[in-house]
Amino acid sequence: MDDATGHIDGLWAVIPAGGAGTRLWPMSRRTSPKFLHDLTGSGQSLLRETWDRLSPLVGDRMLVVTGAAHEDAVRAQLPMLGRDAVVGEPSPRDSMPAIGLAAAILERRDPEALLGSFAADHVVTDRAAFRRAVEQAVVLARGGELVTIGIEPTHPSTGFGYIRLGDPLGVDGAEHGRRVREFVEKPDADTARTYVDSGEYRWNAGMFVVGATTLLELLAEGHPEMVLALRTVAAEPHRMRELWPSITKIAIDHAVAEPAAAAGRVAVVPASIGWDDVGDFAALGGLVPDHPEHPGLRLIGDPADVLALDATGLVATSGRTVALIGVHDLVVVDTQDAVLITTPERAQDVKKVVEQLTKAGRTDLT
Repeated sequence: MDDATGHIDGLWAVIPAGGAGTRLWPMSRRTSPKFLHDLTGSGQSLLRETWDRLSPLVGDRMLVVTGAAHEDAVRAQLPMLGRDAVVGEPSPRDSMPAIGLAAAILERRDPEALLGSFAADHVVTDRAAFRRAVEQAVVLARGGELVTIGIEPTHPSTGFGYIRLGDPLGVDGAEHGRRVREFVEKPDADTARTYVDSGEYRWNAGMFVVGATTLLELLAEGHPEMVLALRTVAAEPHRMRELWPSITKIAIDHAVAEPAAAAGRVAVVPASIGWDDVGDFAALGGLVPDHPEHPGLRLIGDPADVLALDATGLVATSGRTVALIGVHDLVVVDTQDAVLITTPERAQDVKKVVEQLTKAGRTDLT
């Protein structure tokens, strides 16, 4: 499976780098989304960490699809990528057009190409387990499957969709491979607890491994006009701005994964890889280190900017001094033009602030 360099033979990494990360406002914004930031204290942005995780698997066989507005920033953070390895989409059309365009480009380069789609703004801490899962997914994808990696749930989350496991596939080299019975939407708390207790469900992390042509063929079953447009853009890039606005805005889950699963054509490799989508400040609080002088106070920024007395929670600074006295389990985010104060329990509601600002015409803050 691996070539002489240790890369997985024939696999291309596709990195969709989109979204505004509205639940992480005011740190993440339309003009500077979360994948461009070091949110975990690693010293690297989430995008750079993603490249660092994938390059041992694929070498330079990598394609980043991002918004045209972020193309220069992506190239600046990943200067090792070739000019044709970063594609800027004129406007956000959700994940399916972005990944589908990558598939159409790769299909022209190599009709046998396999693509692995991995978001630019996720965290994976167990890279060895991640590689093993991808290797098994590649085996199944070579057999014509659309394959996803299902994350072992650590708690009954209501913030993720779930994958219901089916029968083992019994494929050599992919011993953990299972059929997908169905994808289910984000559940309420009671349903999530039922899912986790049953042992039959895994989190849907939106990771897919599939032949480029196979993906386009599956997409064509429901959206033939999209496939035609994507293949045209791949062949004639100068037509991107002409054709892109006509392409349906839809997620890959709805366009391909869910209907293919209903037809028994999706496989899953269950895995425990230390995954997190860094979806809100509650999740982020579990990923960043404690303030060196204040255990229980998680910090993003310079410790010298924080004065704390009997305080816990998460604080992010931007150079100004933040003082916390006698407060617990707060989220405090200070930027140059906005301050957010909330609790981990209300972290999912931060996006509503962005919605209100947008409605009020305050796009300078979003």
